[in-house]
Amino acid sequence: MLNRTDLRGQVLVPAQLRATLPRAEYDVDAALHQVRPVVEAVRDRGVEAVLEYTERFDKVRPKTVRVAREELTRALDELSPAVRSALEEAITRTRKVHADQRRTDVTTTVVEGGTVTERWVPVDRVGLYAPGGLAVYPSTVVMNVVPAQAAGVDSLVVCSPPQAEFGGLPHPTILAAAELLGVDEVWAVGGAQAVALLAYGGTDTDGGELTPVAMVTGPGNIYLTAAKRLLRGLIGIDNEAGPTEIAILADDTASAVHVTADLVSQAEHDPLAASVLVTTSEALADEVDRLLVHRISDTKHSERVGEALSGKQSGTILVSTVEDGIKVVDAYAAEHLEIQTADASAVAAKVRNAGAIFVGAYSPVSLGDYCAGSNHVLPTGGFARHSSGLSVQSFLKGIHVVDYSEQALRDVAAKVVALADAEDLPAHGEAITARFEGETE
Repeated sequence: MLNRTDLRGQVLVPAQLRATLPRAEYDVDAALHQVRPVVEAVRDRGVEAVLEYTERFDKVRPKTVRVAREELTRALDELSPAVRSALEEAITRTRKVHADQRRTDVTTTVVEGGTVTERWVPVDRVGLYAPGGLAVYPSTVVMNVVPAQAAGVDSLVVCSPPQAEFGGLPHPTILAAAELLGVDEVWAVGGAQAVALLAYGGTDTDGGELTPVAMVTGPGNIYLTAAKRLLRGLIGIDNEAGPTEIAILADDTASAVHVTADLVSQAEHDPLAASVLVTTSEALADEVDRLLVHRISDTKHSERVGEALSGKQSGTILVSTVEDGIKVVDAYAAEHLEIQTADASAVAAKVRNAGAIFVGAYSPVSLGDYCAGSNHVLPTGGFARHSSGLSVQSFLKGIHVVDYSEQALRDVAAKVVALADAEDLPAHGEAITARFEGETE
């Protein structure tokens, strides 16, 4: 079922692995030319342009962009008790983990009379995006809002596409999640036009102000990602999220049933979703292929799952040893990495590149999607080689506060002047000596 690559007995070179391992084709640059007119129209014409594009893309035209407060309350009142309880548990666990991520200010005494303080300041206003395409993601509302609140962000707005089925409102479960989290500002807008409106702001159809944000976070389709790239600088962004990925590093101790179920769980997201098995066991790979045939036919979104698993972005990689498997998953740098091997904790500790690591048979990615307490907004497309997932730190700015006394500056003045002269920037040195002009030694 899965495309298979046999790397047993080969010398594994990271650069070559990165070029040959399965990966979805996701050309953000190619989408920029389609997105640019949307962004420019929203910049120039505001909500009028937003509603035009919303009607074209989402087949519905909301009365206002901002969702009325009573709609949030109604959505929570009508939410299934089981879903409400599950969301409350997810919020509790996610808050517990993210509360421990908040940094404290640190002051370093460099010399007597000279200090540098690193002060951590939250971004003042943030737009948090919850997709609404092939699925509805109230969990993404939780994963975006909780770290922003833990960071101390004063002003939050959740954006999610309007749904014709719900009269031009975002999905009610999205609204209910926002209400549970204490977010009272929700905009019914999706895609590239959502990012543009968040960046530029505007005036709603009822005359209300839609205040621009300083930062936009949250996953979306390629057009939303292209808009984030185009507007980066005017706004901060978390990352450029592509199709979701799972890699599973497994040996002959792994359960083929577990592995199969987990590969299918990520393939369920999107036809471009990547499911990659890296294993030392050919027997496990064969059994997974056998089980996939039945699991795909039995699952609700079988067509989508089958397309994802048979695509070039998915496959099985055979390796000689677990150590070789670590080299492969490090080169792949998966959004989600499961370790299903003997001594899984020790193996996980050797991995350098992954958005999140799930250790052992009872830590599946689905747990992290909802109720582990970890964050599921993670780097994709190999970005985990250099980037982290969403966290409290994503919403904090570190500011160095320099405080030197006259004597502390005097003591280092000659060295500052020497370095300024070495860089042929004499005015830099003169900014020091001007403070002591006319003095005699």
